[in-house]
Amino acid sequence: MRLFLIIIGAILLGSIPFGVVVARVRGVDLKKVGSGNIGATNVLRTMGKTPALITLAGDVLKGAIPVLAAKYLLDDLTFEGIVGLCAVLGHNFSLFLRFRGGKGVATSIGVLLVYSPLAAVVTILIWVAVIVITRYSSMGALVSFGLLPLSLYLVDYTKEKMIVSFMITALLMIRHVDNIHRLIRGKEPKIGERT
Repeated sequence: MRLFLIIIGAILLGSIPFGVVVARVRGVDLKKVGSGNIGATNVLRTMGKTPALITLAGDVLKGAIPVLAAKYLLDDLTFEGIVGLCAVLGHNFSLFLRFRGGKGVATSIGVLLVYSPLAAVVTILIWVAVIVITRYSSMGALVSFGLLPLSLYLVDYTKEKMIVSFMITALLMIRHVDNIHRLIRGKEPKIGERT
């Protein structure tokens, strides 16, 4: 029963579209500006740094909080991973946006910060490094999460965590298919390019 309730909570919390809420406060329909994505990168492009930071913090917390609850109430790596994946799925297919949502990068980071802090730090460092070098947010996500299973294997290996890392990576790659196509065509906007 506890697992069921925490899963429901993870999906509901994950479904809260913080970018949409922040944009609405400013009178902006986030789905109709910039890339149309609900995440912090599109908020940064269309509204600036402060709204983007608020969105980023909200999206990270909605990944971290359910896993933290599972950690203390269930104390089982498999269940913690399932709860984290549910939070990411809630973000990617939001109940409040008719099953549309974001890419899941910040929410996945939030999950990892609790589920595997060392892997989270490595992923964040790679993400930031790739963004600094390329100025592509999507490239940072693709490279850092593409390497997540390897990073986790090297710094915090357990069988349960490896399975969850592959699933997080798969979800993120699926949500970035359009970005991959734009990167190949040279059409992907860079960080700092306002739309």
